[in-house]
Amino acid sequence: MINADAVFQSYGRSCDKPVFFEDFYNTLLGKSPDVRALFANTDMASLRALVRGGVLWLIMHARGMPDTKIRMLGESHSKKRMNINPIYYSLWMDSLIETLYKHDPEFSRELEECWRDTLRPSIDIISSMYHS
Repeated sequence: MINADAVFQSYGRSCDKPVFFEDFYNTLLGKSPDVRALFANTDMASLRALVRGGVLWLIMHARGMPDTKIRMLGESHSKKRMNINPIYYSLWMDSLIETLYKHDPEFSRELEECWRDTLRPSIDIISSMYHS
């Protein structure tokens, strides 16, 4: 079920602590050696700041914001730019959910479902742009 307001509130309870994004990337990088390789030469401090805004864009898109920023993410993550294969987005989502369980004291199975359903349309747009 899409409940962008509940997701927005959950994100607010979690993302105000810098350790949230450190834990997120530690979880994501632990999922696969291929994922670790994608970030081998990455300034992780800068990336953590970028993902903070990127997740917010996904939430705001579900709350009615036009898809302009989502399409920008799709272009930047496409094969011809950063080459982030869509097969990794499920690992990204799973890592986000695991991190939310750690940091949002109100997180639950129902809220997990809301997160997944709320972000899925934006992630589908980004994935669809991989070959463009």
